[in-house]
Amino acid sequence: MAEAARRLNLTHGAVAQQIKTLESELNISLVRRAGKVVHLTQAAHRILDASQKILDDIHALAALANTDELRGELNVGTGNTVLAGKVPDILEALGSQYPEIRVNIMSGQSSDFHMQVERGILDAAIAMEPAFTPSKVMGWHLLSEEPFVLIAARRHEGTDPHLLLEREPFIRYHRHSWAGQQIDTYLRHNNIMPRERFELASTEAITRLVHKDLGVAIVPSAWDQWQKGLNVIGLPLKTPCKPRRFGLIWLRSSPRLQLIEAFLDAATSAYEKHAAA
Repeated sequence: MAEAARRLNLTHGAVAQQIKTLESELNISLVRRAGKVVHLTQAAHRILDASQKILDDIHALAALANTDELRGELNVGTGNTVLAGKVPDILEALGSQYPEIRVNIMSGQSSDFHMQVERGILDAAIAMEPAFTPSKVMGWHLLSEEPFVLIAARRHEGTDPHLLLEREPFIRYHRHSWAGQQIDTYLRHNNIMPRERFELASTEAITRLVHKDLGVAIVPSAWDQWQKGLNVIGLPLKTPCKPRRFGLIWLRSSPRLQLIEAFLDAATSAYEKHAAA
């Protein structure tokens, strides 16, 4: 008690009064007296430990404010194909340079991501370029272009793609997705009315159905990440088809803009390495 009074430049009585006030507010005993000796109670030890951690955090604020190290949390949306293919490489590149950035990945559809980013539900998203003109408040950076291909069981190797689309059962990429709409446009322009059998929103699942020779499908070229060991071949389409364009979208006024730029740099690097491989 005397040492505390000296350090705080207070009287012994003032320190004792502050302890009594704190005991009254917390409704617990903080000290126990045995003659002229004062001991801290177990409750006091617990409060002391917690208080020291709070003081340490306060002292660290100045260092955090003056450091150039990026830290914080990002909520990023991606489709399932990107999640399985590119996201691990992006997070590896980001983590090696900025270990204090935490990223929460949420899977979904590109058609939902634009609204979620604009409303602040997501900080950024790897999404398809929309058919409409995006709002000026949104940032966009192209990461890759993926042409569409026809996939079929290996026994169809060398067969005309349009003949396969007319003759074999058709496994449709979800028609209400943007990729599905591009595929539908291709079929209409070529006057092809396939015999539809299944409809799915997953490139991986479609590829595995084709592996079982349950039909043929038009999918983005990213299907090849599941090609190993599968009874599936890819055939180029006979007439031009607009490729699927992927990029990062974000809100230009985002308070996490520096974190988003760091994520964009990592994503750009990961896609460039994949293109060069």
